[in-house]
Amino acid sequence: MTREEVLQDLKDKFKGDITNVFEKSVKRVYIDIRPEAITRMAKYIFYDLGARFNIASGVDVRYHMEILYHFTIEEINLLISFRVALDKAKLEIDSLAPLFEAANWIEREINELLGIKFKGHPDMRRLLLPAEWPQGVYPLRRDYEEWDKSAIRDRGV
Repeated sequence: MTREEVLQDLKDKFKGDITNVFEKSVKRVYIDIRPEAITRMAKYIFYDLGARFNIASGVDVRYHMEILYHFTIEEINLLISFRVALDKAKLEIDSLAPLFEAANWIEREINELLGIKFKGHPDMRRLLLPAEWPQGVYPLRRDYEEWDKSAIRDRGV
């Protein structure tokens, strides 16, 4: 499939789930989707279109949390990012880890650093933060306040 065919195919198959398509360049496309569509769309792009799951990234964008799921279709040199906005009052989304193992650790990291819950994840234990780090304190949120007054955090978390 060509780049145009892939994008049209996604738009046709998931027209009710896609809220916006932003073509940043010929090699980079952002597709905003409804949160409940992530497993269907990820499964399709991974298994049916043969894309490689690169990584996911999460960010606190003031009024909501955002997760970007980055996939590459190497044959046509196209990076597609599914962008999902989550309401801060309900920070949960279906896990992709049951679909492909590559999502396992990054979902754990996003959970730990931003507090987003991944429903159906097989193993949500801590990955990065030390054991003494308090539950419910997420260091990459905008509202993060230092909990350990003796800590010197000039090199990240």
